Amino acid sequence: MRADEPARRAVDRTVDAVWRIESPRLIAGLTRVTRDLGLAEELAQDALVAALEQWPVDGVPRNPGAWLMTTARRRAIDQIRRNDVFARKLSLLGHELEIAQDSAVFEEPAADPEDMGDDLLRLVFVACHPVLTREARLALTLRLLGGLTTDEVARAFLVPESTVAQRIVRAKRTLAKAKVPFEVPYGPALTERLASVLEVVYLIFNEGYSATAGDDWMRPALCEDAVRLARVLAGLLPGEPEVHGLVALLELQSSRAPVRSGPTPVLLLDQDRTRWDHLLIRRGFTALARADATARARGLAPGPYALQAAIAACHARALTPEETDWLAIAALYEALARRTPSPVVELNRAVALGMAHSPEAGLALADALAESGALEGYHLLPAVRGDLLARLGRHAAARAEFRRAAALTRNGAERSLLLRRAAEA
Repeated sequence: MRADEPARRAVDRTVDAVWRIESPRLIAGLTRVTRDLGLAEELAQDALVAALEQWPVDGVPRNPGAWLMTTARRRAIDQIRRNDVFARKLSLLGHELEIAQDSAVFEEPAADPEDMGDDLLRLVFVACHPVLTREARLALTLRLLGGLTTDEVARAFLVPESTVAQRIVRAKRTLAKAKVPFEVPYGPALTERLASVLEVVYLIFNEGYSATAGDDWMRPALCEDAVRLARVLAGLLPGEPEVHGLVALLELQSSRAPVRSGPTPVLLLDQDRTRWDHLLIRRGFTALARADATARARGLAPGPYALQAAIAACHARALTPEETDWLAIAALYEALARRTPSPVVELNRAVALGMAHSPEAGLALADALAESGALEGYHLLPAVRGDLLARLGRHAAARAEFRRAAALTRNGAERSLLLRRAAEA
């Protein structure tokens, strides 16, 4: 290994860390001035390549984000000048894009944080536009706002890299064809679009918290990306109760990560709660208080994310599983079912009823869900029924349900857990 190789690797790690942090703002700012999301991402990537080439030689600049933006804007000027089609656009945008050409100067005047925030918020709403499929929104959000490479997105969701690449390309084409404006919607449109944004962040977190497939039960990096995106949204939209509700939910759920996953999955009631991350719990409580306060100020009832956060808070307040307020959790699930009816919410309510009242009460609801066929093929339905049957002493039936659940899941770690529970029932 050459003497300078460790230094080179250190710079590469710095470039990667800077990219994860700065790329959303970089792409957002470039999209504002070019009005072309695809071009903005290409320019940002060009700036990244330049950083990988120059920083190991010249050193990491004092303001890496400004360096990347300056470099990307210079590439934008060069590209526009080379293309006659953009000549008129250059004259219109010249005032904003023209910068000093001295290659030794990379610092810019301090950007207006409010403008930068507006750009980032616009990018969030573009990446999560309802005109895109759910899969495209997930891929584009992680690519543009999470700073992940196409390969990293593919590995996160266990799909081929070519599939993710095609989704991203199609998403950009769809946005261009639909002429989606680079703006934040207002009024009723904001509410509709915000729901899409929050859903995307929530889905990213859920995939990290309980991986759909593969050998790992959790993918912590995805959880971290989702929490970071939720925090960014809370800073950009401080008056939206459900944004704070989502932050609270993700912070509280993330607090269990240190003990939830290891060589084998650890279920909630078996976790050592002294090892939960209490800083994240405090942050979750603070965000939940903000959600409640902003909802009251606007005369709104708690939204779905705030209700789920309140459920997570009940678990976080209990120092031991026995201290859990299951009556409160059952009531919160009932409120959630009224607000957003779904078979999955009902299944969770069955668990709560089984703990708050009796296994028979929970099993009656779980059996009704099984008879309805609404959760056909969903592995957690037989898993819940297996648990309730085991608590009722119906061990043979419980074993059969756990085995059925193991056959349905695509996650290797979860399959091992369910088979172990079948053997122990």
